[in-house]
Amino acid sequence: DSYDDRIDPVGACVGMKGSRIHGIVRELGNENIDVINFTNNTQLYISRALSPARVTSIKIDDETKRAEVILKPEEVSKAIGRGGHNIRLAGRLTGYEIDVFREGVEEDVELSEFSDEIEDWIIKEFSKAGLDTAKSVLEQEIGDLVKRTDLEEETIQEVIRILKEEFEE
Repeated sequence: DSYDDRIDPVGACVGMKGSRIHGIVRELGNENIDVINFTNNTQLYISRALSPARVTSIKIDDETKRAEVILKPEEVSKAIGRGGHNIRLAGRLTGYEIDVFREGVEEDVELSEFSDEIEDWIIKEFSKAGLDTAKSVLEQEIGDLVKRTDLEEETIQEVIRILKEEFEE
């Protein structure tokens, strides 16, 4: 936070239309850069680190350096990121082991909600086979999925791993 309320610290770092940060991004070989406002308020800091996902609530255990983050179901994939990238970075940045939980109990999840973790063409292949939800995929045998879709067994196993992870949280 800035001592001067008229100054937006993140905006000052990024610059007008990203002008300040573009040079740095180019220098780093077009690596993505997220600039977040630091705060000593751990809950707020973790919430900012998980942006753009909107956090519903956070329970922090300072002794074990763990945080339980509750999100609406549609926000979970944003917080986790492709292959768990966002959640890992947020954990390293904040120094907390972050566990993500869905708000409420949900019976099933549309495959399209996994678009951050599963490529669109793979989701479309499942959809062509009439499999639009996570549970509809998980209820099938791998051999049957290989026959019903145009996907390789390794791809299907990876999708099943991602879907199972989501339901175990």
